[in-house]
Amino acid sequence: MTVFVYVNTSKQVGDKEHIKVFVNQDAAEKWFEDNDPEGVAFEYEVFE
Repeated sequence: MTVFVYVNTSKQVGDKEHIKVFVNQDAAEKWFEDNDPEGVAFEYEVFE
């Protein structure tokens, strides 16, 4: 399983807006359209 992670480098570590985790690429793209059109998320594997 993978998730998509976005890191807002203008926020400090611990700020609730510092990191966003999306369940899939579609969710990430939708959020970017509305919030940060030039932003990028990277795919990250989740281990069970």
